[in-house]
Amino acid sequence: MTQRRRILVTSALPYANGPIHLGYLFEAVQTDIWVRFQKLRGHECYYVCADDTHGTPVMLKAQAEGRTPESLIEQVHAEHKRDLAEMLIGFDNYGSTHSPENKVLCDRMYGTARASGYIDKRTVRQAYDATAKMFLPDRYVKGTCPVCGTADQYGDSCENCGATYTPADLKNPISVVTGTVPIERESEHYFFRLSAFEQSLAAWVKSGAVQESVARKLDEWFLQGLKDWDISREAPYFGFEIPDAPGKYFYVWFDAPIGYLASLTQLCARTGLKFDDFLAPDSQAELHHFIGKDILYFHTLFWPAVLQAAGMRRPTAVHAHGFVTINGQKMSKARGTFITARRYLNSFKAEYLRYYFAAKLGAGIDDMDMNLDEFTTRLNSDIVGKLVNIASRCAGFITKNAGGVLAGALPEPELYAAFSAAGGTIAAAYEARDTAGAIREIMALSDRANQYIDSRKPWALAKHANNAAEVQGVCTQGLNLFRVLMIYLQPVLPEMAVKAQRFFQEPAWTWKSSAAPLLGTAITPYQALATRLDPKAVARLVEPESEVTTAATAADGKAISIDEFLAVDLRVAKVLAADLIAGADKLLRLRVDLGELGEREIIAGIRAAYEPSILVGRLVVVVANLEPRKMRFGTSQGMMLAAGPGGKDIFMLSPDAGASPGMRIK
Repeated sequence: MTQRRRILVTSALPYANGPIHLGYLFEAVQTDIWVRFQKLRGHECYYVCADDTHGTPVMLKAQAEGRTPESLIEQVHAEHKRDLAEMLIGFDNYGSTHSPENKVLCDRMYGTARASGYIDKRTVRQAYDATAKMFLPDRYVKGTCPVCGTADQYGDSCENCGATYTPADLKNPISVVTGTVPIERESEHYFFRLSAFEQSLAAWVKSGAVQESVARKLDEWFLQGLKDWDISREAPYFGFEIPDAPGKYFYVWFDAPIGYLASLTQLCARTGLKFDDFLAPDSQAELHHFIGKDILYFHTLFWPAVLQAAGMRRPTAVHAHGFVTINGQKMSKARGTFITARRYLNSFKAEYLRYYFAAKLGAGIDDMDMNLDEFTTRLNSDIVGKLVNIASRCAGFITKNAGGVLAGALPEPELYAAFSAAGGTIAAAYEARDTAGAIREIMALSDRANQYIDSRKPWALAKHANNAAEVQGVCTQGLNLFRVLMIYLQPVLPEMAVKAQRFFQEPAWTWKSSAAPLLGTAITPYQALATRLDPKAVARLVEPESEVTTAATAADGKAISIDEFLAVDLRVAKVLAADLIAGADKLLRLRVDLGELGEREIIAGIRAAYEPSILVGRLVVVVANLEPRKMRFGTSQGMMLAAGPGGKDIFMLSPDAGASPGMRIK
């Protein structure tokens, strides 16, 4: 029996000066899949994260918008939580680095490091803007990277090559504040003695805590010798003031990773878990960090050393990944390839992107290209054409011809046994973060299941009444193979898995649920679990977002034919969620269930007439075949029907109480 593990997992903190984008979703999805897999295997696994809120970029953006940093990060925090939740990222706690818990931990860990002799106070020459009469934080200085020569880089690190440095190292520096060339003036700063940990860090790296390619990169830094790290910044700076050092603030890269532990502190306070069980030097728990390869230095050298200096355990492993490109190009607003989570979610289900990322994710740090044509083809082929096709081909025969009850035995138990035995290989791939390998195995099994159904042809057998038992057996076999595949895909497709559980009328699955088939039990009528992607709709992800208004186009008085009217697909929909839209006075964002047509997001101008809370659970009538419309606040995937003069006098059209989601209105 596998020993139950206790695991704490983090993904890098999204920065609080902008929206979640596909690059970050790549990491969050990878982490979430690994965490869900561990929980499915029965391990005690917790996933914590937080917004990274401090530093110059947040301060600059708040100033540009004429607001306080606190109000900016509060708004962004709500948006991040919403988008990540809709992407089905299952955090056990999602906090903020601008929290009382993080302040306490920063002071505590800094104090312990200082008492142990790992903090030095030194006089440094720092960039100073004589025109603005202020010392310049790193991000207030821009110039050419001293390592790779890339222009327009900030004064702390290069976005192109990942090198870290000080503003004094930049070539051709200028002040972001005034555009003038900064001068140097002396200032007193606080340094963390990273060099004191060189030997212990080298041993930790060699222990297998990082991927081999990462270890080779770290060897380059070890050969150069680790430099002590300036962890203080002058005012003005949005962050935590250093204890007993007025006007000096912790550099954001000191307090940001401590935010992982602050989020854990919040989880402990809420659940009764003990912080030291995870962070004590002798802790038997595991600590795993998932990060992008651009922040290796901070997580594989600086952070483990800070933990050790504070008397805490070091990470079990740091798992790095590559970058995401779109259609072979770097994510860029100018090219239209900077796709935000919100823009994606306005048009498509979270699980489609989760599956695509999973099918491309290996255990290394290679970059991943999201080709939109491949995205469409893979989803339509794998999810619709293979996976759910198994259930849709078999379920109807059980419902109509067998009273909705599965057969008491499988006609080919050895085939089921092969599917069940494949769980070991698939689990090993998930554990190694090779989700692409896991998906290949699962899709190969899906092909076998479809081949089995093709060979038995239940649709042909069902034409003769005396074949009823055989049809029931074949379809029971097919549905059980589908069930195993959904168990294996649950970390990737959690919502679809829950719907499959309800279809089989089962409680929550564990990994062991695939060991035995489901026999002699009743199933519910099958409802479509996925629909095909429209290539044109996918292509619009990289088109400039339209600024069309929310007002309906005025009718020109032209009459329509009866055929045109009959082409309008009116359906009953159930409102699953209703939310206010920031910045929109008249609109609500609705998520509705259209039965076999799936879920849609509809933007409706009914805010003055209805509070969002009273809409949830209500049945409404929508135009289901309206082409998705890009609007200022997202994409509306249908139209809800209402009547009235407008304003508060808007009355939704509601069907009879006996109607169900997806029912067509004739």
